[in-house]
This record gives sequence, C-alpha cells and structure tokens, in this order.
Amino acid sequence: MYKKVRTPCIGVCSTGIGDDVCRGCKRFAHEVIDWNSYSEEQRRLIAQRRETYLASAVRNQLEIVDRALLLRQLKHQQIRFDETLHPYCWVFELLRAGASQIGDPAEFGLRLTAQARGVSLVELRRRIDEDFYALSVAYYRRFVAPGLP
Repeated sequence: MYKKVRTPCIGVCSTGIGDDVCRGCKRFAHEVIDWNSYSEEQRRLIAQRRETYLASAVRNQLEIVDRALLLRQLKHQQIRFDETLHPYCWVFELLRAGASQIGDPAEFGLRLTAQARGVSLVELRRRIDEDFYALSVAYYRRFVAPGLP
C-alpha cells in the first residue's frame, strides 16, 4: 500500500514568472497547475522522477558510506526527512537543514566525491539544487516541450 503523495511545493514557485520548470520543487509548470486534479498514480510518477533526479544530483557530490550512521544522525539531529525516499534524498534534507553547521561529513556517514573535495557543504547544497534543476529542465525540453501545442 502506497502512502498518499503530498505536494512537493516548497513555496518558491517560479512558474508564475514564466519558467517551464519550477526552480523550487522542480515540477513542470503544467504539473504545478494541474496537481490537484492528478490521480495518485500520476502524482507518484512525478514524485519518482523528482526522487531519481535529486538522488543523482546528490550522488555526484557525496557518497553514503554508512547508511545506518546517516539514519541515526538524521533522527538524533531531528532533521525532517521521508524515510521512504532514496537515502540520497535524505542527504539533501540534511544539507538543507544544516549544511553550514556540519564540520565533518564523515560524522554523518558521508564522504565527498572527488569533484566535491575542497568545496563547502553550503556550496555543495547549491550545486545539488542547480543540478537537480538542470536534470528537470533537460527532461522537460527533450520529452515534454516537443509534444506541447
């Protein structure tokens, strides 16, 4: 049994200013507009696409080396995250909540990838969000926009 898919809106919508992909939640403009009329299955497909792209963007910057430690720390630090999502999505919630306060990623079961070494976690959070957006835009341009009237 699946749980109900909640809106991924974070209150930073850019579709109202003309973006085809929201810079906040990374949904497509028509998905933002039509969200309330979608079936649970349609919402789940959107959520799965977003989860895949976010996990990929995080994985490019950080590696989970100890999932159990990450989970313990998230709970101990009282970070709000969805345990049903991919663990790399948990990492993004950790960074959103406190990238500037984490001194050593290893204390959370994480290791920087080669391309992320020497970069602050605050900057990594920005890069991840930027990559998540870029993946969403690329998908939109390649597969959605050509089919629009």
